[in-house]
Amino acid sequence: MRIYYMHANSNYLEYLNLCMRIYYMHAKVFKEVYYLKNMVWTKPIYNRTKVDNAGHILTNKEVSQEDIENALTVLNNWRSSHGYPMNTFQARLRQKAKVIDNTSLVVQRLKRVPSIIKKLGREQTKTMTLSQMQDIAGCRAVLFDIGKVNQLVDIYRKSRGLKHKRVKKREKDYIKNPKSDGYRSIHLIYKYKSDKIKTYDGFLIEIQFRSKIQHAWATAIEIVDLFTKQAIKSNEGEEEWKNFFRLVSSAFAKIEEQPEVPNTPQDPNILYNEIKSKVEKLKIFSKMDSWSKALKVIEPQLKEHHFFLLELDVSEENNAKLSVRGYPEEAESLATEHYLEAEKLQSGNLNKDVVLVGARSIEELKKAYLNYFADSKEFLGYLKNYLEKRGNI
Repeated sequence: MRIYYMHANSNYLEYLNLCMRIYYMHAKVFKEVYYLKNMVWTKPIYNRTKVDNAGHILTNKEVSQEDIENALTVLNNWRSSHGYPMNTFQARLRQKAKVIDNTSLVVQRLKRVPSIIKKLGREQTKTMTLSQMQDIAGCRAVLFDIGKVNQLVDIYRKSRGLKHKRVKKREKDYIKNPKSDGYRSIHLIYKYKSDKIKTYDGFLIEIQFRSKIQHAWATAIEIVDLFTKQAIKSNEGEEEWKNFFRLVSSAFAKIEEQPEVPNTPQDPNILYNEIKSKVEKLKIFSKMDSWSKALKVIEPQLKEHHFFLLELDVSEENNAKLSVRGYPEEAESLATEHYLEAEKLQSGNLNKDVVLVGARSIEELKKAYLNYFADSKEFLGYLKNYLEKRGNI
């Protein structure tokens, strides 16, 4: 049974979730749906040559709409096929992270189609093929501090006998070597391998490791991007905003006693004064607080769901809306299908954003994806503490 829906107003979401609950309730009673008894994961139905051709079509402006639709079908199957190996890595990451930090957050996500296409067409990555992209499927662990991050990363780096191959040449330590835009995190890349199911062998999975303060910074950028229609995350935003986040990242690095962002002031007094000036000029606290207050979250009953489809609409800055749709663990394929449909509806609209993520609860989702809930409290808390101490860390 397939569910069809219209993307109209906020009521459709509650109606859809009601339909889904009724659907799953009857399916359990009558055992009509196979995937409720046995996990069903999307399998790749196109070879890598066809996958790469789809990537080329989607970055070519001189193709027909039919070609684009066919390429999107291939892309969605390829992206969805990462679900099984991604879930495997997520389960292990969750287990290891909780041993080190019982407050840790672990989530997973499939990369958005616009982000995939943009990355394929970007100057520095345009030689990459779609089948080689390493972050289509990603898991993220957010730990309390840098010490716990290093502990967890060491466990992964020193693991022996792990059947999945760590692709060392692709891993990045952006904590020891921060990106020029201020991004700080550690990325490890693995090639999935199974002794039993060969279907997904060779699929690339990225694992990100962050501290809470690094996570607060990264989500704050995405909040600003969403509400100001910028692309600071891709280094394409306004210079004032880009410089603000670079400076703040250096300040946060100082707090963690880690290397600072290249080409930012080494003198703590100069760094403090530049941050303070940017905070006042950009009205950071009032703007980010107003965005949070303006967001209306449409959130039906989402207990016992492990996949969440988030659709954000910031067409009206003072009346932004976030719709959250939940799916049980067994409905991963349905969730990814709805993900692509939502992406098609929102294609090219800078006021809207959509993402499908996996989390163990709605509470965990809210903590891990602060940006979609316009929740900048943690970021503003760290920033306020830094300013109150006048940069004396």
